[in-house]
Amino acid sequence: MSSVTKHFITTDEYLHREREAEFRSEYFRGEMFAMAGASANHNLIVLNAGASLREQLKKKPCRVYPSDLKLRIEATGLYTYPDLSVVWGEPQLDTDAGDVLLNPIVLIEVLSDSTEAYDRGKKFEHYRTIPSLKHYVLIAQDRHSIDCFTRSDHESWSLTSCQGLEEKVSLDAIECELDAAEVYDKVVFAT
Repeated sequence: MSSVTKHFITTDEYLHREREAEFRSEYFRGEMFAMAGASANHNLIVLNAGASLREQLKKKPCRVYPSDLKLRIEATGLYTYPDLSVVWGEPQLDTDAGDVLLNPIVLIEVLSDSTEAYDRGKKFEHYRTIPSLKHYVLIAQDRHSIDCFTRSDHESWSLTSCQGLEEKVSLDAIECELDAAEVYDKVVFAT
């Protein structure tokens, strides 16, 4: 019987490697996990959603960050890269390098076949422990579907689901909305 020994790394080792890496990785409990590349639809949806939010938030004390900004979930220790992060007020950054966010109010993930179960399950378990988080938005890239989980003042989560291009998802915590027609502008689904 043989056993394989795993090599665990520290958070500092992860951050150092990640800053020099050509590809991005998540980090959890001493292990790094490579992240897959994104499709054309994925990238277009992220750009469309980010542009829509940025435009709506111009006069508000908010910032919209794309997927190159790492997020650390303090309660669980997960480091990850949401597709979009929104901060209300000043961003709390974990490192002197300014590359690890702690206080998002909205997180957005664009779903793929390989990530949907993780984004809806384990990743959402991590995200729910972020005290500042009020909205978690999941956008499908293979159909017109946007799910928005919203945290109430009583710490429970409710789901609003948007199916079709005529609908909008309200993000009350940042006083704006995601219009499905804008999010899916120029997105073509495979047949």
